[in-house]
Amino acid sequence: MIAIARAVALSLATAVIGSALGAATATAQTYGFATLPPGTLNHTTASAISKVMKEKGGTNILVQPTAGDNQIIPLVGRGEAEIGITNIMEAQDGYDHGLKDLRVITAVHVLRTPFFVRKDSALHTVADLKGKRVALGYSAMHNIDVATRAILATANLTANDVKAVLVPNVARGADDFISGNADMFFFAFGGPKVREADATVGGLRVLEIDEKGMPAAHKIMPWGYLSPVAPGPIFTGVEKPMKVYSFDNLLITSAKVPDALIYKLLDTMEKNKPDLISVQPVLREFSPAFGYKQYGIPYHPGAIKFFKEHNITARPIE
Repeated sequence: MIAIARAVALSLATAVIGSALGAATATAQTYGFATLPPGTLNHTTASAISKVMKEKGGTNILVQPTAGDNQIIPLVGRGEAEIGITNIMEAQDGYDHGLKDLRVITAVHVLRTPFFVRKDSALHTVADLKGKRVALGYSAMHNIDVATRAILATANLTANDVKAVLVPNVARGADDFISGNADMFFFAFGGPKVREADATVGGLRVLEIDEKGMPAAHKIMPWGYLSPVAPGPIFTGVEKPMKVYSFDNLLITSAKVPDALIYKLLDTMEKNKPDLISVQPVLREFSPAFGYKQYGIPYHPGAIKFFKEHNITARPIE
């Protein structure tokens, strides 16, 4: 009987330890956050959100750099990374081409993406790029190539009117500009690469875009629009109030991801916005009201629950 009692006690102890270890493992679960390479705006945004989720939300999210959006979209759409960050153009393209489990979490901020040139150059407008070396191709970021061509179209230019410098992504485009192999680069304000280029070449200038050329741009890329900017710390290269080419940046996920994780992500971001901004200033634009829009991709149920509780309805794209 004593032996049996000991065996039962040992069995119970083993079960308790196993249960405790299982709980610890569940608590320590790590989720993936697919983003662009270090130095990009999106990598900094992902890092800010990951930091806040760990420190304020008690949730481990591992930032996973990739070569470009054409890797991020399928990773997230197949559920191989729970969260991703990309622009509406890439997300919509992935959904339309078969990734039907792809879901939107929120719009996080506007991507204001001008053409940057050296401040000491003779280039002032997009039209001045005729015959110049322009980053194109974007083999890992196809829709950035489309957006670049749309911006060129505002000045009645095509790829045939410039000297194409083929690049895989925006980070490489910036590197080619810094090394002197391109006369411009396409990037979003706020990205560390922009500050690096500004410091390396002795100053940047943002090329002015002709608003009258936007109808031509819309024929190439319907998601783009112009938004106002003014000289300031974030808007490197802006010498006077102007409008720049813009589109929305999104957090995305898969329909397979639990509702609770997505709800907690949005709730933690909203409640700890100052901490997000301290790492990534462009997240100042994030808010629940900003995040819920009428895209062609469904929102995740966890996100819909969050917006519904905040009495927010989806609004049209600006």
